[in-house]
Amino acid sequence: MVKQIKVRVWLAGLVVALGALLVWLDPQGPQDTAIDPGAQAQEPGHVLENAEITLFGDKGSVLQALKTSRLIHTPQRSETWTEEPEAILYDSENRQWLASADVGTLNMSTQVLLMSGSARLIAPDEGWQLDTELLHYDGLNQHAWSETPVVLQQPPQQMNASRMDVWLNESQVRLTDNVRGTHPPATQR
Repeated sequence: MVKQIKVRVWLAGLVVALGALLVWLDPQGPQDTAIDPGAQAQEPGHVLENAEITLFGDKGSVLQALKTSRLIHTPQRSETWTEEPEAILYDSENRQWLASADVGTLNMSTQVLLMSGSARLIAPDEGWQLDTELLHYDGLNQHAWSETPVVLQQPPQQMNASRMDVWLNESQVRLTDNVRGTHPPATQR
């Protein structure tokens, strides 16, 4: 029995010694880490699959409708990233313009949509389409532009340029720098 008491005292002493050793190795305990606001601003607030969003103007009219297979919204930056976005853009006469790309970024506060990778803008009423790699769209002013090479097509006509601007409300397109085109003559039927 005395031997059992000695073993228990020895084990208790060993546990106390190990505890003291741990306290000596880490005397301050767990460290509180401050939250980095810069890193927190990069964290998404929402991740949605097969999402549709609609942006309304001041008077309640629809300015943009966006459908995407994947949407990631970061509220701290008021920015939404989209995968394979398909947008319907509305002008002042409520005509629809169609835009698509591989990737899109929408700034919710400025309503600027940036579409990249095989970006396309289609004017269904006019029958033309514009292709570029990087398409910017200002939803407040209904102005689209690209500073990368563009191809404007209304078959059988085709025009290439280094840059373009489209004002949806005026149905006006301006091609700038190195503008070249193919305009086959009309055929008689």
